[in-house]
Amino acid sequence: MPLALRLDDTSFSYGHGPPVLRDVDFEVDRGEFVAIAGPNGGGKTTLVRLVVRLEEPTSGRVEVFTRKIGYLPQRAQAGIDAPLTVRELVTAGRASRTRLFGPLAGADREAVRQSIDRVDLTPQADRRLATLSGGQQQRAFIAKALAAEPELLVLDEPTTGVDVEAQDAIAALLQRLRDELGMTVLYVSHEFGAVERFVERLVLVRGGIVFDGPPSALPGVWHDPSHTHA
Repeated sequence: MPLALRLDDTSFSYGHGPPVLRDVDFEVDRGEFVAIAGPNGGGKTTLVRLVVRLEEPTSGRVEVFTRKIGYLPQRAQAGIDAPLTVRELVTAGRASRTRLFGPLAGADREAVRQSIDRVDLTPQADRRLATLSGGQQQRAFIAKALAAEPELLVLDEPTTGVDVEAQDAIAALLQRLRDELGMTVLYVSHEFGAVERFVERLVLVRGGIVFDGPPSALPGVWHDPSHTHA
């Protein structure tokens, strides 16, 4: 299977501080659905910032074998109080594929329509984001990322602030999108319970990769629903 991305002996420090990540070797095949978990400050967000090239490694090498990346950062909903509709938000996600100003071409309008439909928000397409539930808002931001037709979709804490039912629905949605579109999906969270039954691999990051394998291979405490995954 061709690779989607590879980190080779990669380390990263902020400024002159201690390494946040040290000697990371990490590969993801195209079409994989991978959960990345770990404690706050453990380096999981730094890892994905390296993948989407918002940071450059202090040492080692990061290779991403596509230019088509959809990225949903933490706190993407920060602009949720702006008077944007779902359609307007998703249209903004098309900017990387088209000109910034002027009317959208027919292909762009169709990509926006399809992205909204894929996340099951067609009935809400012309509603303001602020009127939607937390789960629907996150779906809208996922649709924005989809509008650029990515081959790699990276989501950093996509279920923060939504209830358990919505978390499960988002995880199921991501699996469906992966299956339908053949995308590679990286799902980053300090909690992985919602996505555990959908992913092939779970990667735990604590300054480096301390576990990489199927969720079923983890110690039992990680499967206790009452346990807060660090």
